[in-house]
Parts: sequence; structure tokens; C-alpha cells
Amino acid sequence: MRTLIIIPAYNEEESILNTINNVRFHCPDMDYVIVNDGSSDNTREICIQNSFPLLDLPINLGLSGAFQTGMRFAYENGYDAAIQIDGDGQHDAVYIKPMIEKMQNNSADIIIGSRFLTERKPHSMRTFGSSLISAAILMTARKYIGDPTSGMRLYGCRMLDLFANSINFGPEPDTIAYLIRKGYSVEEFQLHMNERTAGKSYLNPIRSVKYMIQMFFSILFVQFFR
Repeated sequence: MRTLIIIPAYNEEESILNTINNVRFHCPDMDYVIVNDGSSDNTREICIQNSFPLLDLPINLGLSGAFQTGMRFAYENGYDAAIQIDGDGQHDAVYIKPMIEKMQNNSADIIIGSRFLTERKPHSMRTFGSSLISAAILMTARKYIGDPTSGMRLYGCRMLDLFANSINFGPEPDTIAYLIRKGYSVEEFQLHMNERTAGKSYLNPIRSVKYMIQMFFSILFVQFFR
């Protein structure tokens, strides 16, 4: 299964080298592309200096826009699947090939890299919000997803067309809930995520709470009008 590794990156000058080294070490035979989402730091320059495959967005479109750009590239270049990992190094490329193997064995449309498939969630406000989203997906789609906010996801061939050519399909939990309700197969794969060692996450505590609330109500109500 010819799979493209999509790496959205916004202001990841301190992390992007380690991220790519990790990808090259664990997946030396796989293609990857960095989607520079209008970074204001030296992310673009580092990619160019190191001849990394690069899709360079002139302005910041946000994660959904950068992700869709990568999916469009995968679709137009004939890939069978695409996997999204973050540019900050939190997602370890060691799990990519096992996730692909699980997709092939289970004939799944999406494999979510989950921290909580076989491990319990720790107690925190962020994991409480994640549990609310899991509950909303269970109520509306009749399937339990333990780590719905995970950003490491593998998308099969049926997903490439949907995500590449429709603005309604972003890399968010409400999209996962919608796709499950429409009959697509979504599975999880247990993994461990690294802590961010450099740069700054877009989601501060206040934004995290707002995001969780927005996703919760979108899954419960908005998705039915899609």
C-alpha cells in the first residue's frame, strides 16, 4: 500500500529536523511531504536547506487547510493511503508501518493512533474533555473511540477523495463521528506519544477547553445537518 506521510508544520523550526530524522530512520522507503503552513519562523528555510519535500503555503490556513493540502497532494499523485503526523515530534514514526499493517488486515478506512486503547486516561482537564468527546461519539455513532483528539491518523484510499475534494472534511473528532455514522470503518492502534520538547502548542488551556466544548456540541448537533 503506497502511503504518503503528511507533516503539517507551523513554526516548528526547533523540531522539524528531529521529526524528519525520525521518519527517515523508521520509514526509509516511504514518501513524506512537509506542509509549511505559512510559518513566520525559519521552518521554510530549514526545509529548503535540507531539500525536504515541501508544500509551502504563503499564508497560515490552520491545521485543516494544511492537512487538506497534503491530502490533495496524495490524491492527485495516486497514493493508496496517507498518514498525518505532527511536525513537533510528538508522533513517533515507529508506529507508522504497524498502523498500515492493521489497516490492511482489518480493511479499515481510518486508523487512529490512540494513547488510550489499552491504557487508562490520566486525570486532567484535557483528558476529561477528551472523555466528553468520546461519549458524544458513542451516543451519536454507537462506537467508542478512546482517543478522538489524536492527531496521528492513517487514512485509506476511500478517504483520500473525500478529504482532498471537500471542505467539509477536516482532521477533527466531529468528522470521525460523521464518517462512522455513514458506515466507514474507524479503528484505533495503541501507541505512546512523546512530549513536545520545543516550540509552543497552539492549544493553550483556554483554547483547549473551547475546542473540547466546540467538538462536543458539533458531534451532538451540527453533524446531523452536514
